[in-house]
Amino acid sequence: MYCQPVFAEERRAVQHALMRAHPLATLIVSTDDGPSADLVPFLLYPDEGPCGTLRAHVARGNPLWQALAGGARCLVQFQGPQAYVSPSWYASKAMNHKVVPTWNYAVVQAHGVARVTTDPAWLLRQLGDLTAAQEGHMPAPWQIGDTPPGFVDGLLPALVGIELPVARLQGKWKVSQNRSDVDRAGVAAGLDAEAAPMAALVRGLRPA
Repeated sequence: MYCQPVFAEERRAVQHALMRAHPLATLIVSTDDGPSADLVPFLLYPDEGPCGTLRAHVARGNPLWQALAGGARCLVQFQGPQAYVSPSWYASKAMNHKVVPTWNYAVVQAHGVARVTTDPAWLLRQLGDLTAAQEGHMPAPWQIGDTPPGFVDGLLPALVGIELPVARLQGKWKVSQNRSDVDRAGVAAGLDAEAAPMAALVRGLRPA
């Protein structure tokens, strides 16, 4: 993706934090019929490989996995906070009016060659890990073991697992770094008024 140096976020921990906070990512792969894009919830295993490993599952009826089975390179995009930025929020507008709207956003792209699996043990482990990650903060976390014996096992044949050892990560944090301090303060205040999560990124620029 195009990224001016001022917006580049190369810290692995910050990239991983966004990926964990926004696990529903867009999986993009080239097929014989052209590019295919699907929203898929991914789980990051940060300590597996130099950039981490991503795991997920899709329905067997989804033709996406067949393209992955052929060894196609793929891209997974994790979209973080995003917001429209009004030029009216810039303090510099009152000085010369040489300001225009823009859009702020934070995004991470993961590149690699995925492999697929239908191994029941792998799928069951992935389902358990994904569930634990999403249920962990709840007062009474749901677990796979809450289902009747054999129920989840009966669902596994309808699933295909996806594992992506990440070969390269690219992070882009476009959060008004190219504006003056007073303009950034105005953007943050404007976003605060709209209760936009992007306000925190504008204030911190590159939060740890």
